[in-house]
Amino acid sequence: MADLDLEIEALATKLGAALKAQGKMLTLAESCTGGMVAAAITSVAGSSVWLDRGFVTYSNAAKIEMLGVSANTVQEYGAVSENTAAEMAQGALSHSAAQLSASITGIAGPDGGSPQKPVGMVCFAWLGSTIALQTSTQLFQGNRQQVRQQSAIYILTELLNALSTPH
Repeated sequence: MADLDLEIEALATKLGAALKAQGKMLTLAESCTGGMVAAAITSVAGSSVWLDRGFVTYSNAAKIEMLGVSANTVQEYGAVSENTAAEMAQGALSHSAAQLSASITGIAGPDGGSPQKPVGMVCFAWLGSTIALQTSTQLFQGNRQQVRQQSAIYILTELLNALSTPH
């Protein structure tokens, strides 16, 4: 578990450097990670330069009220879906001063899974002022903490990739 924490810390540091170099700020909308990604980023000194804000929207009502996720989207696709993740990321971006946004919604376990949406299923979305909306669903293995850590690693990696891709 310590290795995953070190990887998260290293990725947060790299992401901060990339955001700072490009003069961009990030906003996050987290559900199953409960602010883990924002915590990793704010553990890096100087992160106020590249992190605008984070939304921890654990309940469906919070996703709808704070981020403007459509109640119809949640009802039709579920809170754990790429559709909801996309609306979370778009809502976070529109409710911030950031140029880059990411969202995470999933089932960290040990309960809450179903055959269609098993424990470890996590949906992501990210977009920016010069980055088209991207969504992804991943299935992680391990306990609750490991699923959350792998989710943080995944989105930090994808954000770094998005920033390093020419637009």
